[in-house]
Amino acid sequence: MNVHQNARTTPWSRAEIVRRVTARGQSLRAVALAFHVTPKTVRRWVARAAAGEGLHDRSCRPHTSPRATPPELRALVEQLRRQRWTSAEIAARLRLGRSTVARLLARRGLARLRALAPQPPVRRYEYARPGELVHLDVKKLGRIGRVGHRITGDRRHRVRGIGWEYVHVAVDDASRLAYVEVLPDETGATVARFLWRALAWFRARGVRVQRVMTDNAFAYLSRAFRGVCQARGVRPLRTRPYTPRTNGKAERLIRTLLTEWAYARPYPSSTARTAALPRWLHFYNWHRPHTSLEGRPPISRLADGDNLLRLHT
Repeated sequence: MNVHQNARTTPWSRAEIVRRVTARGQSLRAVALAFHVTPKTVRRWVARAAAGEGLHDRSCRPHTSPRATPPELRALVEQLRRQRWTSAEIAARLRLGRSTVARLLARRGLARLRALAPQPPVRRYEYARPGELVHLDVKKLGRIGRVGHRITGDRRHRVRGIGWEYVHVAVDDASRLAYVEVLPDETGATVARFLWRALAWFRARGVRVQRVMTDNAFAYLSRAFRGVCQARGVRPLRTRPYTPRTNGKAERLIRTLLTEWAYARPYPSSTARTAALPRWLHFYNWHRPHTSLEGRPPISRLADGDNLLRLHT
């Protein structure tokens, strides 16, 4: 029920006012005195009931708005916005107030640029066999000098200039089996050596990698990286520019890494955090339930009764 916050009456009391006047024949003054309103108010609700207009509040919107923005101008605002003009540019071009343009865009749901070109529907894919595609990515982490503000919440005392370290990840598309290292940089030579070790790690577990997918970072376009792919018979694939969702399995693994390992507890140093990685990675591959695998760990798509103990390392 939408009733004005200062209203003396509600739809129920208004119906009672009308009933007392029309059915009981009470005077306007007597009914007004009983409900603590003026006779004018009683007369108004009786008249509206007689006209069949209902007893709810009318809209406060005026019948006419002489100073409203003309429809042609509103259409032009929408047209320029769909050409990806900013609200400031539209206001300057049409000589309108920026607040007016912002209000018009908000009414049409065009306040944000993403509303102009909605994201395409998510297309999920999964290769049938392990090794057909491995996703690669890198996440930059700040080095740890002491327990930081992510744990303490105190930003007053911060260690600056301590540098960065880089978490390189490789995750199999079919099984979600992951190989991760913390390295000092993300140069072409570093990612090439990481790929070489990752391929050997997967091969030791019976997975022959056929393709690797990366973003378009300079390191993945380097001669060293291409050389490793060529030497090991691996086909490199690239994501389309500005579409990280294409490499979404690596992105999701990084998010899990940050939540359950990198920021899961206060580490006294970067060395301690790196030392905790192998244990967490073993838990992820062998014991952690994965929602995309019906609650089973990634190794479940590789291991069977014959090779279970061999792979559990």
